[in-house]
Amino acid sequence: MKKFCLLLILSVAAFFPRTQAQTIEAHLSDSSFVQLLTCGPGEEFYTTWGHSAIRICDSTLGIDLVYNYGCFDFDTKHFYLKFCKGRLDYFLSRSNYERFISSYAYEGRQIWAQLLDLTTQEKNNLFVLLETNYLPQYRYYKYDFFRDNCATRIRDIVNNSLIHRTLFVEENVQPAVSYRNLLYAPTESYLLWWRLGVDIVLGARCDKECTNLECMFSPIEMMNQVDTTCLKTKNEQGEWVSTGKLLMKEKVELLPNNRDAFHLSVNPTLTFWVLFLLVLSLTGIAWVKGLRLRWLDIILFLLPALISVVIIFLWFFSDHYSTKWNWNLLWANPLFFYFLIRLRRSHRVVLYVGMLCLLVVMTGFWWMPQQFNAAVMPICLTLFVRLLDKFRPLPEPTR
Repeated sequence: MKKFCLLLILSVAAFFPRTQAQTIEAHLSDSSFVQLLTCGPGEEFYTTWGHSAIRICDSTLGIDLVYNYGCFDFDTKHFYLKFCKGRLDYFLSRSNYERFISSYAYEGRQIWAQLLDLTTQEKNNLFVLLETNYLPQYRYYKYDFFRDNCATRIRDIVNNSLIHRTLFVEENVQPAVSYRNLLYAPTESYLLWWRLGVDIVLGARCDKECTNLECMFSPIEMMNQVDTTCLKTKNEQGEWVSTGKLLMKEKVELLPNNRDAFHLSVNPTLTFWVLFLLVLSLTGIAWVKGLRLRWLDIILFLLPALISVVIIFLWFFSDHYSTKWNWNLLWANPLFFYFLIRLRRSHRVVLYVGMLCLLVVMTGFWWMPQQFNAAVMPICLTLFVRLLDKFRPLPEPTR
């Protein structure tokens, strides 16, 4: 009878109007348990940083569900435009545990499970919150990679389910880390070109020092904090103090990593240093022989010109938090469209401005509030050499 009542509540809840959504109740048994599931990286780039989900199991009631906040629909109208604008709806899904595990086993991805030490009332609180979030009117949300993703949603909902205690109190992390540091952590040498692309589109906000709460945008980092962080409660003075008790009771590996190893790729920094030496040599030969090398300028100037369009769009025309104040716009700037059009006839003042921007970036590696990818240095030097070449007098036309 108890099982029937709970299943009836879950079935009817999806049809409740907004004002009734808060009346959902749960009656999980004392034998129920909750696990934080942390999944390792997969084949697709967007799975590089892993994934988080939450499992609620009650064998007495025949319930074994996994709640997943990281879902999106590729068939969404104007999917890529909405993604670029930061206006793509993500949603909470609910699936059977066995189906969830089998999908990750098929991909060869690793999964860890951390059993959370919750009271029966806290488990019921969590269940009600998840079921309420699963209602159609609450299911969708605007995804933000750093501030509102599959991990941060679980962090917040678990914290909200606790009674007179908390796990996650915002504190500064020592030694200090930034969003960008945590992005680098799971990437290996085969992702260096992707890292370069990510570094180009992410702005200075990614280099601020993170608190422990902000670090938990990373599923792996959240798993590590749940491993080691003690629960806290308020004392008589209203201050959070440690209870000396961990939220996690035990941790097990549900699935091993069975993915094929990636092949190492050519280092982009090394590639662009080789390109710089090649361009420097060609420019020197051109000076001696009086050649113009227009074809080389077209190739070299087109890339930063196009990148500037992407940076400007993500900075000024998107809702992405992490792409604002992107000082890569100094070296990949719209002036290169002007240089492409004018080539050898560019105005000296504009050339000076373009070269100054490159110099600022090259010296800014040590003082600017944004961390640049190491490959940007040889890129800037290469562009600087070609702009400097524009001051060379044109050879006299032959009669």
